[in-house]
Amino acid sequence: MVDAHQTFVIVGGGLAGAKAAETLRAEGFTGRVILICDERDHPYERPPLSKGYLLGKEERDSVFVHEPAFYAQARIELHLGQPAVHLDPAGRTVRLGDGTLIAYDKLLLATGAEPRRLDIPGTGLAGVHHLRRLAHAERLRGVLASLGRDNGHLVIAGAGWIGLEVAAAARTYGAEVTIIEPEPTPLHGILGPELGALFTDLHSEHGVRFHFGARLTEIVGQDGMVVSVRTDDGEEHLAHDVLAAIGAAPRTALAEQAGLAVVDRADGGGIAVDAALRTSDPYIYAAGDAAAADHPLLDTRLRVEHWANALNGGPAAARAMLGQDISYDRVPYFFSDQYDLGMEYSGYAPPGSYDQVVCRGDVGKREFIAFWLHQGRVLAGMNVNVWDVAGPIQQLIRAGAPLDPDKLADPTVPLPSLVP
Repeated sequence: MVDAHQTFVIVGGGLAGAKAAETLRAEGFTGRVILICDERDHPYERPPLSKGYLLGKEERDSVFVHEPAFYAQARIELHLGQPAVHLDPAGRTVRLGDGTLIAYDKLLLATGAEPRRLDIPGTGLAGVHHLRRLAHAERLRGVLASLGRDNGHLVIAGAGWIGLEVAAAARTYGAEVTIIEPEPTPLHGILGPELGALFTDLHSEHGVRFHFGARLTEIVGQDGMVVSVRTDDGEEHLAHDVLAAIGAAPRTALAEQAGLAVVDRADGGGIAVDAALRTSDPYIYAAGDAAAADHPLLDTRLRVEHWANALNGGPAAARAMLGQDISYDRVPYFFSDQYDLGMEYSGYAPPGSYDQVVCRGDVGKREFIAFWLHQGRVLAGMNVNVWDVAGPIQQLIRAGAPLDPDKLADPTVPLPSLVP
């Protein structure tokens, strides 16, 4: 049993932090729960920022994890707009930007990630954007609408998920879009060349221009505004606005300052935690985008930046803080919506880990499931415009047994029948 007089502090006002606070109360914790958020908004979810909210299909209030009244009703103390600036594990205190000192019995770091910045001339111009926070999405939503009205040009650096989703939104508004990507296809490191080309075709059909094999070297401005961009192959592209979508870096500064173990940036970075999401300090836990966890199922240390990891990781950390026996082994999962293409991806198949890609369904019609295999074992699966199959795909990944690729590719063979 956890002492009712204990104080549990959560640093981070995203989905992981909010769900952790909710779970502490749902599991019967009666002590103090303090949630520290460096943004002034209540905790919110991030997928709508590049999907429904950015497209104007969802209202602002739809992004919040809970109604504002929930926190008072659940006796969760909120510190909005106050970053945590110093963590003292020896004294078990955290200091906020306004000088407030908060003592804790256990602490959860759900500090998330921040967009990587372009290190080139011109990034200080007014038309250079990032997309990570609600304020970014609010601004970008207005920018895309304006570009659409004026036949303006958006250049996106990076053909990852955020870059592609924003490109789809921009084209929906009517803006002209050019994507600059150093790899030969979009999502090259995630999907490989076999399926990255699928997204090249999808976006090209909707009028997006790609410039592969190149990097931005300069954003050219005039009177403080963007007028073009230059790439390292000598090309220049018209631009009125630029989105840097070159990935995100885990926010580990607080953990590093406190002397907690962190993963080297070359290996993906993140706060090192075990399968119970405990850090190198027994009273401190980490979850969500910032945590690099020992994954029992995949037998590797893994940092996952997607929504489902925050949704499930925050509650798992909360239960571990309460002393429950936790082994966080969720199969990584994410989803994306672009134009009329919806997809879900489950698993983990980094470059070099698989030796075969098997598809069932019609790739040409973009209604199929792709599987990444190693020696017949399913490492990952992506269902494109095919629904209600994420569960069986994850079961196949968990089973880890060799399968007949022909049966895997045969749509007449039900996926659940292949689970050993």
